[in-house]
Amino acid sequence: MSGAVLLPYQQRWIGDKSSVKIIEKSRRIGLTYAEAADAVLHAADAERGANVYYISYDKEMTAGFIEDCATWARAFHAAAGAVGESVLTRDDGRDIHVYDIPFDSGHHIQTFSSNPRNLRSKGRPRERLIVDEAAFVDDLGDVLKAALAITMWGGTVHIISTHNGDENPFNTLIQDARAGRTDYSVHRVTLDEALAEGLFRRICEVTGQRWTAEAEAAWRAALVRRYRPNEDEELFVVPAFGGGSYLPRELVEACMADGPLLRFDGSRSFNLAPEEVRRAEIGDWIADVLQPHLALLDKSRRHVFGMDFARSGDMTDIVPLEIGADLRKRWPFVVELHNVPYRQQAQIMVAVGGGLPRFAGCAVDAGGNGGFCAEEARDKWGALMVDEVHFTEEWYRTEFPKYKASLEDRYTTIIRHDDILEDHRAVKLVRGVPRVPQGKTDKKGERHGDSVIAGLLADFRSRQDVAPIEFQSTGVRRLGHSADLATVSPRRVTDTGFGTVRGGNDFGGFQ
Repeated sequence: MSGAVLLPYQQRWIGDKSSVKIIEKSRRIGLTYAEAADAVLHAADAERGANVYYISYDKEMTAGFIEDCATWARAFHAAAGAVGESVLTRDDGRDIHVYDIPFDSGHHIQTFSSNPRNLRSKGRPRERLIVDEAAFVDDLGDVLKAALAITMWGGTVHIISTHNGDENPFNTLIQDARAGRTDYSVHRVTLDEALAEGLFRRICEVTGQRWTAEAEAAWRAALVRRYRPNEDEELFVVPAFGGGSYLPRELVEACMADGPLLRFDGSRSFNLAPEEVRRAEIGDWIADVLQPHLALLDKSRRHVFGMDFARSGDMTDIVPLEIGADLRKRWPFVVELHNVPYRQQAQIMVAVGGGLPRFAGCAVDAGGNGGFCAEEARDKWGALMVDEVHFTEEWYRTEFPKYKASLEDRYTTIIRHDDILEDHRAVKLVRGVPRVPQGKTDKKGERHGDSVIAGLLADFRSRQDVAPIEFQSTGVRRLGHSADLATVSPRRVTDTGFGTVRGGNDFGGFQ
């Protein structure tokens, strides 16, 4: 066992110095115990510390926290007085049990078994508010409003909880943070993640047991049985969900506007034709169908695109995204391909990217066979302009709330079409993660939420930092100047990027 007092996830939490930080966690992983250690160090520091206030929803939890603080104070040899206890009565008649540890630093740790109305009076420099099991605290919104006074003067707010349903204010707080509506820091620790970082080894160390993999598996199994049927919520950080679509019909329809859906369906004869024939036919389709819509795009605005790949079973969708000066986003059209060979999909993808004004990059599904188009995009535009996305639960967990928030705030306008509506409504919470579940999502058995994933990829790309570089030619440079590199070494011409820029090149204005 490592000599570290705290486990890695406890260290990461304590090491985060954000003004407001949130952790969604499993029960029984010792997070509050680690928080108590940090609280003691903060209160005991006469120069850089301050008062610490702790709120939970019942007397037992506050009593447990103050006991942990007293234990840590002894371990740290922190100069502190005895634990004091008192009872306050709220306006509604409810008793609030208050525990207090005074430190020689002049600071205190105070714990409250409910929301005290005098929180708004707190807010001296560097003070800290801890809200434990926030999903179960009365009036969480009021508590956080009061906490603003603490952050205004350099204080911090720590919000800790297991989940208590997907519609709970605690879960809303997390979703808002992931969506970028707040700048709060979010941590997440499941039981299995805690075990992987040494939780049961530490339990064995403290209790004098011998650790074995078998003993750890048995302990985990017993804990899961104990919390059944709520183990997902209590141990694996999945808020209980009542069912239904992650993106409701009313929300999606409110964000829709008229626009074209450009489709190409590869027939059997098309797929069996030689590649040069297929390329020519796709070239005609690009010229006749795609180019007219590319020509209509606003050349003053940035554009990106997202591409969700499929070969035959589902649809390949390419969603361009126009980004306005006010940062509002619009799908100008959607390209949808069915049963189209790899090379021709790449051909259309390149035509889309090449025709977008002020092209700022793309995000491409790079999983499985999608890697072909992802590589083509990278070779064409370079790694900085292409996000090759391999879908994971963490990626969906992070990105879908941001996309949903953009729809909720009416910052994104999508194409009005029944298939696109159904693709969006296909997104569900699967073990707490927004995603398109396995299996077809339409009555014909041809779709798998394809356009919503392409739109999600485009939205993801629109938030990346890389922007188009604009330049203007000054005309043909004079050859034979004494400073010309040709006088020093032989000139070599390449086709990589701009190639070797020779003195006679004229880029012809803006490119």
